[in-house]
Amino acid sequence: MSQSSRPDYLLGTNKTELDRLCFQHTVWKPVTDRFFDRLGVGSGWRCLDVGAGPGFVAKDLHARVGEQGEITVLEPSPYYLNWFRSETARLGWKNVRFIHGTVEQSTLPHDQFDLIFVRWVMSFVTDLEQFLAPLFAALKPGGIVAAQDYYYEGLSLFPHGGAFDKMPDAVREYYKRGGGDAYVAGRLPGIFRKYGLSLIDFTPVCLAGGPRSDIMEWAHRFFTVHTQSMVDKGIVSQVEGDAMVADWLVHRGNPDALFFSPLVVNVAGRRGDQT
Repeated sequence: MSQSSRPDYLLGTNKTELDRLCFQHTVWKPVTDRFFDRLGVGSGWRCLDVGAGPGFVAKDLHARVGEQGEITVLEPSPYYLNWFRSETARLGWKNVRFIHGTVEQSTLPHDQFDLIFVRWVMSFVTDLEQFLAPLFAALKPGGIVAAQDYYYEGLSLFPHGGAFDKMPDAVREYYKRGGGDAYVAGRLPGIFRKYGLSLIDFTPVCLAGGPRSDIMEWAHRFFTVHTQSMVDKGIVSQVEGDAMVADWLVHRGNPDALFFSPLVVNVAGRRGDQT
């Protein structure tokens, strides 16, 4: 949700981005809920939410684990961490722990967690194995690392043929310029195998809808802000960026238009040595 490898989160840490993250969570929550259902997340589990941002997923996990379980949030942004602290205080929750920092900066306990969850974080990470190794060690025997992240194919608008057709390449370069990898989900099964985790879920998801759909609104809130950032970074020219946004707005006004999201992959691996 928010970047966990470097403090300069590519998409920003501010009220505008917090509001976008909140809406994003409502759009993708059914996908995440089904993922947790398949993994059997339930009462008493100890969970670590990595790059927890404002804690929207952590709140959902808390509802599942109950007062018998425990939620730990790891987040490098004081802005997001303090926002979630105030939420937990308002709700009177006593079983939420807070770690300010990144995975690489933090000392995580070994053999601790039933579930470590990472959503839209790994695609920003510069050294994926350095990031994952301490997470694997923090799992209890039989514990699960679960990620939702991009394999950045599938993004498109219908009808085709406009300037927006260039957007997938621009976004992939945007992630690359930030030190990340928009295809990170494809790397995870091999890394799980290398570290002795069994792959137990690998489910790609593409959401689609027309101009009045939540998924198109989700995309609108990203592209109308971050296309100019791509221009500023020299990924596309101002003329190209303006043309992509103009094409997007034309599709937004076409009742027969469709938006297809990039692939988001649910990936989960289980640590061996169950006792």
